[in-house]
Amino acid sequence: MITITAATIHDIKQIQNIVNITWPITYGEILSKEQLDYMLGLFYSTEALNEQYNKKIQLFYMIDEDETNIGFIGIEHNYNGETVTKIHKIYLLPETQGKGIGKKVIDEIGKLALENNSKALLLNVNRFNSALGFYKKIGFEVKEEVDIEIGNSYLMEDYVMEKKL
Repeated sequence: MITITAATIHDIKQIQNIVNITWPITYGEILSKEQLDYMLGLFYSTEALNEQYNKKIQLFYMIDEDETNIGFIGIEHNYNGETVTKIHKIYLLPETQGKGIGKKVIDEIGKLALENNSKALLLNVNRFNSALGFYKKIGFEVKEEVDIEIGNSYLMEDYVMEKKL
């Protein structure tokens, strides 16, 4: 059984553990080790996560299967003042992928979004990420292509994808 519950400040270490497992697998062939390390520090340092959590920049949720934590999400309702819920972070442990859990998680995010008057889900995905096919399969469409400068001469080369609710 999959459950999604609001994260607490005490879940930050577990979020970091999941990221340290998933990111090298997800991005290891897409990004250089230097860019990977830079982005992990930028987005997932204890300070960065504490700020995102405490200022409610993102709402974090833990994903559990039979009381074992298998992933997390970070979302933002009313993104940019629009009736959209932005999925900033969604990561599941590699051994859980391909079992339909990702779709269930997206469905649950959709329910949270509707409760907050959103009309669509929005996310960015690296243009070379294998998850692109998954997102298309479950109803996301490419809205635009963006290159986002993140410092240190690095770019995030993403598609912005949207799924109507």
